[in-house]
Amino acid sequence: MMVNTTIRNTGNHSAGRVGLYLLLVALLSAFCYVTLHVWLLPDAVAYQETGKMTAGYLLYAAIGILFSTPGPFVAVLILSVFAERISVRQLFRNILHTEDKKKTALITGSFCAMALIYAVLFGKRNGTAWYLFLPSFLIMIPFVGIAEETGWRGLLQPEMEKRMPFPFSVLVTAVIWYAWHYSVWLDPTSRHYGDSMIGFGITILIWAFALAAIYKSTKSVIACAVYHAFIDAIGAIYDWNALFDVFPGDVPANVFRVIWLGAAILLWFAADSREKRKIHSEKLPMNMI
Repeated sequence: MMVNTTIRNTGNHSAGRVGLYLLLVALLSAFCYVTLHVWLLPDAVAYQETGKMTAGYLLYAAIGILFSTPGPFVAVLILSVFAERISVRQLFRNILHTEDKKKTALITGSFCAMALIYAVLFGKRNGTAWYLFLPSFLIMIPFVGIAEETGWRGLLQPEMEKRMPFPFSVLVTAVIWYAWHYSVWLDPTSRHYGDSMIGFGITILIWAFALAAIYKSTKSVIACAVYHAFIDAIGAIYDWNALFDVFPGDVPANVFRVIWLGAAILLWFAADSREKRKIHSEKLPMNMI
């Protein structure tokens, strides 16, 4: 039977699995801090200023691609293979598994459309050509979407939801997700460098609700990955800070924040009600169904 979460649920081992996941993410983050933001940062800054590639910059780029953004995925991969004895093939099957493809496409597409409408109406272009949106989106699905969402929504969010009500589980996941992005305030080559920490935090919280609601409704990691990649692809052709992270923000930005959060809450309520009805029907005697 297909397992919907990226790591199998094993009852008493759940807490240990979350602890190991967070430990692995912390270790990978510490490794990236030392290498990317201390040792190799001058090479990255020099490349940004001069465009000259050096061995130091190539190493910087390689570590970033393999261990920085994909840290959550790498942590889940290690746990799956070495702790849960799940093959790499099965892990990817779990990531790509979608129970109801039409419903998943409709929900994910609606949230993506909402983000695109907001960007087109109120965003400030950063000079990148529109035709680069599609290739950016496709590249970001594996290297940003799957790289992050395998851990955050595929493992951490559902595990937290077992321990506490949905809103609190989202809040805990959002705080950890926010802290994990520490590099955006340390690396001057990051497109988030100089963004409002408060505005970025509000955005993280709203998207944590949206992504958690998408996962709760679809049980699909790839749906969360697609939405995450779509948002980042928008940020590749629009001024990210002005569009998403501005604080306190103008009227359109705050209105869309409320709409985003409201849509996520409505989706959560719908999914939660459906789950409760299913549980109730399963408890009824067969002759009463």
